[in-house]
Amino acid sequence: MSITAPPKDWFQAPSGHERVWLGMAFAWCIVLFIMMPLWHFKGKQNSTGESYATTPAAFSERVDRFVAANQVGTHNGTPIVEAPPGGDAYMLGRMWSWYPFLKLRVGETYRLHLSSMDLQHGFSLQPMNMNFQVVPGYDHVLTITPTQAGEYTVVCNEFCGIGHHGMIGKIFVE
Repeated sequence: MSITAPPKDWFQAPSGHERVWLGMAFAWCIVLFIMMPLWHFKGKQNSTGESYATTPAAFSERVDRFVAANQVGTHNGTPIVEAPPGGDAYMLGRMWSWYPFLKLRVGETYRLHLSSMDLQHGFSLQPMNMNFQVVPGYDHVLTITPTQAGEYTVVCNEFCGIGHHGMIGKIFVE
């Protein structure tokens, strides 16, 4: 069997319901096209884009100094560290944990430094739906201001191996 060209009149322009659905799809694309830059500039949900090159060892050393200077307790064996209001807070992702747990205050602004020791991890703050990718070799800085007291869970949303399901961190806001 040989391949033959289709008949000359094979294409027929959309009509009826097909035209309506194509119009609705096009209109929705335009709405999303407009909303993307609007949310970028007005939504206040994007990171500052502030990041610095570092090494995992250097970042780990800064985290250890932060924990030694500001630890206020423990939760299931993990240190709880209270960052100074208006200051820097550090969280380190590594197989398969977030370290340390943070204690923050409502209405205060913090610079949250995130980095990874080993693989790419996802920083997902629940239930706020704040998502950020954390990679080794970079100190990513997020400026955050908690607005509600509570216990917030940090989960890794980037598959990082066999213990990924247990990679849970905590941020306590008072």
